[in-house]
Amino acid sequence: MSMFSIGLSGLNAAQNALNTTSNNISNVYTPGYNRELTLLGERNASGGVKVNDIQRQFDYYVADQLNAAGSKSSGLQAYQTQVSQIDNLLADQEAGLAPLMQDFFSSLEDLASAPSDPAARQGVIGAADTLSAQFRSFDGYLRDMQSGIDGNIRDEITQINNSADQIANLNREIALAKAKTGKAPNGLLNQRDQLVSELNERIDVRLTIQESGTYNLSIGNGQPIVAGTRSFSLEAMSSSADPTRVVVGYNDSAGNQVELNEGAITGGALGGLLTFRSETLDKTQNQIGQLAVSLATAFNEQHQAGFDLNGDPGEALFSVGGPRAFSNENNAGAATIGAAFGDIDQLTSSDYDLVVTDAAAGEFEITRRDTGARVTATLDGSDQLNIGGVVVTIGDAGTLANGDRFQLQPTRQAAGGLENRISEPAKLAASQGGGSGDNQNALALQDLQDSLLVGGGATLSGAYAAIVGDVGNRTNIVQANLSAQQGLTEQLEAVQQSESGVNLDEEAANLIRYQQFYQANAKVIQTGSTIMDAILGLR
Repeated sequence: MSMFSIGLSGLNAAQNALNTTSNNISNVYTPGYNRELTLLGERNASGGVKVNDIQRQFDYYVADQLNAAGSKSSGLQAYQTQVSQIDNLLADQEAGLAPLMQDFFSSLEDLASAPSDPAARQGVIGAADTLSAQFRSFDGYLRDMQSGIDGNIRDEITQINNSADQIANLNREIALAKAKTGKAPNGLLNQRDQLVSELNERIDVRLTIQESGTYNLSIGNGQPIVAGTRSFSLEAMSSSADPTRVVVGYNDSAGNQVELNEGAITGGALGGLLTFRSETLDKTQNQIGQLAVSLATAFNEQHQAGFDLNGDPGEALFSVGGPRAFSNENNAGAATIGAAFGDIDQLTSSDYDLVVTDAAAGEFEITRRDTGARVTATLDGSDQLNIGGVVVTIGDAGTLANGDRFQLQPTRQAAGGLENRISEPAKLAASQGGGSGDNQNALALQDLQDSLLVGGGATLSGAYAAIVGDVGNRTNIVQANLSAQQGLTEQLEAVQQSESGVNLDEEAANLIRYQQFYQANAKVIQTGSTIMDAILGLR
């Protein structure tokens, strides 16, 4: 081989190396870009150099670890953002329920001291109005959070579907490029891996790489969202068990929409939102509702045991929202469900699932959702069941079918219906005998402050303190887990960058190396030309 050919191969190799280095430098701040290396090899036995490959510096193992860590960090971040709002709401020393309950009992103390005093009576009415309004405000805030979570779920699903579509399209483009040139463009590979990383920030996905290099992605219990060049979309849908609740649906290959189990969707912002809703938001709303029901029921019973200034029996002091119950939209039977409060001492802050196990006998399996505890119960002669302080009535029980499902929410929105029903000071029942100076019922109402009204085991203030403490502990745990996970993610990012990131100092040195490489090969060609000129000159 001539010096010209050898020098030309060197020029081409140097040019490729310079182009690769330039590309690295220009993409130093491009998200998802992976550093490239020019791999050189001896061309053949007669000499020269060739470019074997422009190799992308990408470690699939490190990337997989980083994606998993990023997914967990994103989920915890979404959880922490939401739970901190509830923590701040409940723990507020001025706007919280604790000082208002104390004010209410203080007003009852004033009433007991002067049962005929109009100012003392008006003070009780004002304190009751303020306390019930704050319960409703809390419930409204938590309902708004539920609506916000629904909106966030819809947004996350939209972004997940967009990313899945793009990955499926890139699978197609990469396969076509391989068919034409024998290898995939690094730029397309970078785009695909970046999309997988971004997708993990929204939902935890499992990546399977086919022999052809095609990416398949699945979620939950193995539902594919990308299979080769095809993507499968998620959809925000109403829960079959609770039509007021937005859940995640999956559109399978047959076009059927399947409701996904929330517990199977983990990681990413979507998983974090769903976990927060089930672990903290639902629970807090139920607990506030239980507190409202316990307060209203106890005060109504005691107030109705007394007499007002007119000598009339006391009326109910508070109204409160009732329990909710839903029939699953997929039930084969036509039975309906209704619910009303029963023995409040048995009332819990949990929701319940009811499944018909023997329709002919009216037998149900009842699962307490917070603990998973299960019991079997049978309808009585009135087609009723007693479940955790709630009397459930099944309508058209004869149409029940095995497998029919129902959901009971005893206290989910009870606080939203808490209102003071008495506006006239004279109607406050402070006495137990009808006399204007009798304060016995006012004292009994005041004594409810120290009674174990909530679940038969806690005072009103104690139960509220437990709610605040529970949310505070959960907030601290999530924050600690988030800090630890972010630290791990940062470590993995450093490992990934050491392998795939662009180092400007290194690339600057490469520019000088490859420039000298280019100049040296140009000198070879120039020398060959000089020799040829000398030979021609001899003739």
